Amino acid sequence: MKSTWKVYVLALISFLVGTSNYIISGILDRIAATLGTSVAAAGQLITVYSLAYAVGTPILMALTAKMDRRKLLLYSLGLFIAANLLTFILSGFGLFIAARIITALGAGVVTVNALSIAAKIAPPGKQASAIANVTMGITASLIIGVPLGRMVASAFGWKAVFLAIAIVGVIAMLVIAAVLPRMQGDKPVPLINQFALLKRTQVLVALAITFFWLGGYSLAYTYLSPFLLEVTHFNESLISAALFVFGIASLIGSKVGGYSADKRGIKYTLVSGMVLHVISLILLSLVGQSVIAIFAILIFWSFTAWSSAPAQQFNLVSLVPESSGVMLSLNSSMMQLAMAVGAGIGGLIVNRISLASVTWFGALGVLIAIIAVFVLSSRASRQSVVQSVE
Repeated sequence: MKSTWKVYVLALISFLVGTSNYIISGILDRIAATLGTSVAAAGQLITVYSLAYAVGTPILMALTAKMDRRKLLLYSLGLFIAANLLTFILSGFGLFIAARIITALGAGVVTVNALSIAAKIAPPGKQASAIANVTMGITASLIIGVPLGRMVASAFGWKAVFLAIAIVGVIAMLVIAAVLPRMQGDKPVPLINQFALLKRTQVLVALAITFFWLGGYSLAYTYLSPFLLEVTHFNESLISAALFVFGIASLIGSKVGGYSADKRGIKYTLVSGMVLHVISLILLSLVGQSVIAIFAILIFWSFTAWSSAPAQQFNLVSLVPESSGVMLSLNSSMMQLAMAVGAGIGGLIVNRISLASVTWFGALGVLIAIIAVFVLSSRASRQSVVQSVE
């Protein structure tokens, strides 16, 4: 099998991982109804998942650094499959939380390994494209996986989604075992060395941009399906369609954001995208029940929100180019932490204020991220002046 097809297999795995992650938001109302809990409590499943992913992944990667990459991918994918089967089999909210923690640990190692293997098996000069293809699998989970999962949940029950993920995962596992070569592990990078970068103020501010941008996004996105059901009064078919167009817009926004970062610069792309992100969240709370207007704003929201993703990754790599891998790893953990906190705070807001107000608080989070962009830019400018004087 040519390396291109091997990369596509890895992209399929990242699609499964992304679907297992994002689908909770798409079927949150159904999970809450089945488990006999509130929507806000069900939303904490995302908090638990993201925290386990953020904390567990760097630790597990450090402990398994020397292991053969193919073997590690198979083991972690096996853990991911087993966790999805447990989600399908077990009943009760507490057991579901435990299954989500196991899922997160397997998913984190699977994702990092898939990206690493893609770069290693790609032909010279095409490593970046290989990594992009694997990343596209995660984006595709928003476009295809979430709305498809919603439809499967409507037809067969929400647990059937996780059974389907496990079945496709087993097929992917067999293909990987057959076609991927053995690959030597990497030289271990101690966790203490990875976190040493956090002593730098600029790095902390840059990671704060990720935290507040994605935290604000997650705060609103986690409760998108209940919001569309209860606030805008969408029916089932409209929700599936809304999730689909939301995913398409995220893909286009990511592409445009990368192009803008190259042509117009990081600061311009981040600030303009986040300002429009704030506006879209505010408009969503004011639009009422017009289907056309809601669809238009959902497209606008997803487009502007995800336009910041490539620019922020480029921002972090540019900040510490000699430690780009560690910076991207830290950013991945920060993204999951932001999603955990966003979902957690969103649950409190839904319980104590209202479901309709989550978009306003999400907009506040993104607004703080904009301020962080200006703080980072100001510090970089002062540092450049000092270096020029010296």
